[in-house]
Amino acid sequence: MLSIDSLVRALTLESVGPDRYCGENAESGHAVVFGGQLLAQSIEAAMQGHDDKSVKTLHTVFARAASPERPVDITVEPVQAGRTFASSTVTISQGDRVCTRALVLLHADESDFIRHADLAPAAKPPLEGDAVDGRPDGWQLQVVDGVDVSDPDAVGPPDLDVWTRFVGAPEDRTIDQALLAFATDGFLIGTAMRPHAGVGQAQAHVSVSTGVISHTLTFHEPAAASEWMLMSHHSSYTGHGRCYGRADVFRADGVLAASFVQDGMIRPLDTSRSGPTL
Repeated sequence: MLSIDSLVRALTLESVGPDRYCGENAESGHAVVFGGQLLAQSIEAAMQGHDDKSVKTLHTVFARAASPERPVDITVEPVQAGRTFASSTVTISQGDRVCTRALVLLHADESDFIRHADLAPAAKPPLEGDAVDGRPDGWQLQVVDGVDVSDPDAVGPPDLDVWTRFVGAPEDRTIDQALLAFATDGFLIGTAMRPHAGVGQAQAHVSVSTGVISHTLTFHEPAAASEWMLMSHHSSYTGHGRCYGRADVFRADGVLAASFVQDGMIRPLDTSRSGPTL
């Protein structure tokens, strides 16, 4: 699992021209760049020059996998900027290959006119000393009830609750949003696999081809990335080689902090082709 230093380096973008940036890759140990990194970098790039706002919604299409062997190029194209809202498209590429393109909506906070929110599930956050996956100085996870989405023989409903936090994350709202975006990328495909015997994430890129196609994340309330948050996932449809799911993210105090939806790909791996493709 990743260290906080590696993640923060990936979020520290180098300006290489007007609305153009270069970003390092976090050390994931995988053959492709983790999609959550590209979501997080899109947030960081869109926020440049907008200190009076925060991200409201991030809509991202994943076109191609990115290689961890070379940095990513990031281009921001402003669409609109006003007192309450601003928006930009953010394109992440490597050379002439577009990897992701996102539409990012920013907004300034306003007071309540009306308010309601869904309630959090009954799951309790991990206690200090509980067993968790991850580094003591980085990304940590705990799957509720010990569900193993990697095991092809572990069959269950298309639901998955996961606690997540980033130990040592800086106190910065943009980084909080970027790190939460990072975490949201990883579990909805596994959630979609749960009801199907003989299919699990351990088979991904071995006998099953998987990948995120699009991802939309909406922020509701501030949430510190260094504190436990619960991602409550549900996959409502899988078929035709695709899967769809949604999730809510709750702070440990039960406040609904964010929601996201994702379209993914799950199909038999074509062994006649080499390299990661969508």
